[in-house]
Amino acid sequence: MRNVNPLIEVDFEESVFMALLKNLQPGQKLTAAAVLTALDEDGDIETFSQADFLAIPFDISDLPKAVLTGELGTRLRLEQQLAAEGKLLTGLEENDPLRLYLEEIAAIPVCGDVAVLAKELFTANLAGREDPELWQKLLNLSLSRIVEIACEYTGYGVQLLDLIQEGSMGLWQYLPQFTDSNFEVMRDRCVRYAMKKLLILQAYANGVGQKMRQAMEDYRSVDERLLADLGRNPTLEEIAEALHMDAETAASVKEMIDSARLVNRAKAEPEPDPQEEELAVEDTAYFQMRQRISELLSSLEEADVQLLSLRFGLEGGMPLSPEEVGKRLNMTAPEVVAREAAALAKLRKEG
Repeated sequence: MRNVNPLIEVDFEESVFMALLKNLQPGQKLTAAAVLTALDEDGDIETFSQADFLAIPFDISDLPKAVLTGELGTRLRLEQQLAAEGKLLTGLEENDPLRLYLEEIAAIPVCGDVAVLAKELFTANLAGREDPELWQKLLNLSLSRIVEIACEYTGYGVQLLDLIQEGSMGLWQYLPQFTDSNFEVMRDRCVRYAMKKLLILQAYANGVGQKMRQAMEDYRSVDERLLADLGRNPTLEEIAEALHMDAETAASVKEMIDSARLVNRAKAEPEPDPQEEELAVEDTAYFQMRQRISELLSSLEEADVQLLSLRFGLEGGMPLSPEEVGKRLNMTAPEVVAREAAALAKLRKEG
């Protein structure tokens, strides 16, 4: 078994996806967009489905809701509505499999106190003693909580019964590893992890990764065109208008592009040739003016040089947003945009 990250161990060959994991810092979240971008490029779905990433926080906030048609789409919309209203039992047909399951777990007798049983499990695991009967009691006491968590993830293309099953299996899988007295926190974490992983796998199967890549390409194309037309970096609102989408959706696409940059950095060689790195094609329009700007910076005031260096990443870092630059230079974002436009205008005039 080979250690590829301070947080995890896996025994798979190196890939784009595993390189992505190696670049994660302890505590850093792994976003759905980053995963789907890596899987879409590398096809390394087996690695993701089989490896253990429990120690890495998963973030699916950038995972789009599924828009499905037919019977499955109708069913998923019904489950989402009933879950939001808290009416799963009363809103489903009497012979509905989900309703029957909910009635079944509601009829399970209370088999002990979670805190007491968790303490017993904690003691048993510390002693290296497996106790499947104890695990089953804790699982039974947790079934209603698993259903509650599953209801939070409706609308992503997976039926509630599948989410519940996956959450239950995830908890059962990690019960033997339980070495902390705070069982309920660990339980929720394991259940959410299993469900989020399932949602990402389903999104991959539905082609969401490819749709994300197309949206990113459209964003980059408009970004490049507006940069040429305006002579400055376009605002998010201007890009959104050109793409005929709202600003919130455009912001989500930009976040996906940022996640893609993480994948691109993961694919880079550990020690790239400086000359090859300098000639590499960058992945956004921000960098297209980099070389020419660097040649002309000597004609600008030092403050403008610093501003453009931060905005375009001329000193080797990633380009920063106007808000980020403003924080560093004690300026507002509009002041950064205005000063940047003036500096670029001067460079165009002299160039």
